[in-house]
Amino acid sequence: MAYRSGCHMTFHHRYHLVWAPKYRFKVLHGEVRLRVREIIRQVCDEMGVTIINGALSKDHVHMFVEIPPHVSVSDFVRRAKGRSSRKIQQEFEHIRKRYWGQRFWQRGYFSTTSGNITDDIIMRYLDRHIHKDGFSPVA
Repeated sequence: MAYRSGCHMTFHHRYHLVWAPKYRFKVLHGEVRLRVREIIRQVCDEMGVTIINGALSKDHVHMFVEIPPHVSVSDFVRRAKGRSSRKIQQEFEHIRKRYWGQRFWQRGYFSTTSGNITDDIIMRYLDRHIHKDGFSPVA
């Protein structure tokens, strides 16, 4: 596990993200697939997001990313989906005709965190500090 650091912070925030094109159409292939990958990489570079791993299936995007604390997960996904939707529809006429409502991606997305420790370990750690140092519990 490698921690990253920035100005006055050290972090290890990793997320598994999944989203799909509207109606789960299998449109992520060929030139469209390459262009979506390129656009998402550009957004990651701009926002300081590190791609750990990722896969573009024909009908959904899987990403395992490390997002810095000053960037919210929803902002990253919003920007990646928004920019890729706009550019894909501008550049590929067959996509623009299929998605005539100007929405390329489904409305939502899936997100889960990743970590090397469990809730039980955190609870034991906090309990030990409460009893050892005489702190009062916050909750």
